[in-house]
Amino acid sequence: MDTDDLIKALASDTKPAQPSLSTAWTFAVLAAIAGAAIVFMIALGPRADFAAVLGTWRFEFKFVVTLALALCALLAVRALSRPGADTGAALTLLLLPAVLLLAGSASELLLLPSSQWMERMAGKNGLQCLTFIPLIALAPLAAFLLTLRHGAPDHPALGGAVAGLAAGGLAAAFYASHCTDDSPLFVTLWYCTAIAGLGLAGALAAHLTARW
Repeated sequence: MDTDDLIKALASDTKPAQPSLSTAWTFAVLAAIAGAAIVFMIALGPRADFAAVLGTWRFEFKFVVTLALALCALLAVRALSRPGADTGAALTLLLLPAVLLLAGSASELLLLPSSQWMERMAGKNGLQCLTFIPLIALAPLAAFLLTLRHGAPDHPALGGAVAGLAAGGLAAAFYASHCTDDSPLFVTLWYCTAIAGLGLAGALAAHLTARW
């Protein structure tokens, strides 16, 4: 080793150690939950009859679907943040919330007369849903995209899209405790539209910032 190489090696040893990717994801999840909770409590808060509707299957089903999406998408984006990730295996995780949502919607169609289907799907809070799910998701999406960039994804746009789904699922779980439209048909139309927009935003942002 010549003098220049020795100087470079010594200089590199003085740089602060970067946190591991697993540690970075842990902090990202904590920051995402805290950020979403703060925005939700400031902007909305739980619905007035929250205690009364606990135990009703339609209300609780919203949390089953949204938290399943948040968890499965988070596991998927964590996997996608590493080089050489098996994208097929990661994306297979997203089938679970999709199947749950389809099952809930099918149950609603069977339980309700067809004359009520459109009314339940349209609901009363569609615009509010499209506004506040993305707003609550801003901090989680930023945290997940920064951590995705900390890794080395082979497909940054795909990773960003899944990060958007994870942020959207988390935000939707918070929003669900405020929303008075509990029908799975409403969730299928409005929640999914808002979350899909976050997936697109995540894909575009990661394409620009997480390439290597």
